[in-house]
Amino acid sequence: MAHKLSLASGVLPEFGALDVIEAGAQAGFDAVGLWIDPQVWTAQHTRDAAAALARTGMPVLDVEVVWLKPGSAMDDHRKVLDVGAQLGAANVLCVSSHPDRSATVDELGALCRHAEGSGMRVALEFGIFTEVKTLSDALAVLAAIDHPLGAVLIDPIHVDRSGTTVAQIAAIDPRLLPYAQFCDALAQRPDPTDFDAVIIDAIDLRQHVGEGALPLEDMLQALPAEITLSLEMRSAALRAGFPDPTARAQELFNRTKAWLQRQDT
Repeated sequence: MAHKLSLASGVLPEFGALDVIEAGAQAGFDAVGLWIDPQVWTAQHTRDAAAALARTGMPVLDVEVVWLKPGSAMDDHRKVLDVGAQLGAANVLCVSSHPDRSATVDELGALCRHAEGSGMRVALEFGIFTEVKTLSDALAVLAAIDHPLGAVLIDPIHVDRSGTTVAQIAAIDPRLLPYAQFCDALAQRPDPTDFDAVIIDAIDLRQHVGEGALPLEDMLQALPAEITLSLEMRSAALRAGFPDPTARAQELFNRTKAWLQRQDT
């Protein structure tokens, strides 16, 4: 199985877009993901990122995060999409904390329509830290929107913590899967009612592939054969052990590539 690998922005949360682009290029990644904060991102940030992408030849797999929630501004969300379009991003990552599913449907649908002509897919990520908690929830939202740019994003840790099964992943229409995230996780699951514990699990305790307890080989086989993988390795240990962004990206790339090669033997 040949999978292109993208460096997720969450691997380098303390660094800016230019560092992520450079680290991804130096480490051998095929693409990068960029974090776009609409409150601070300027036209100069876009120009600088575009120049770095052109210099390194790196494409942008996704921009994040559009977090739909009560009181959030649609103009901010549209800005993330607009920046992504300017940088040639293939996807925009969205999550929703709307208790009312109809609000998620309305706003995500509006973003899909806004993305028309941009070349981007609007990928909805599910997880117990949001109000779209399971794959079934995400697919129900996408069915209600019924827009060709809508997509679902699979992240192994959220698959496991939400009780989603490998069989459910295998049953997804491949057209809804433009890319997937990838990582491993500990066997011990956080209390789903403890939001802080869920977040710590997701941003500090992820494991390198093959070093946790998830059925990653089965999950990978359930996905489209050559799907691009965004390595979403958020880890306090990785951050502490590799403070240099390029060294951190290289460590992640090498370990993941070695695991994937073992799956092919």
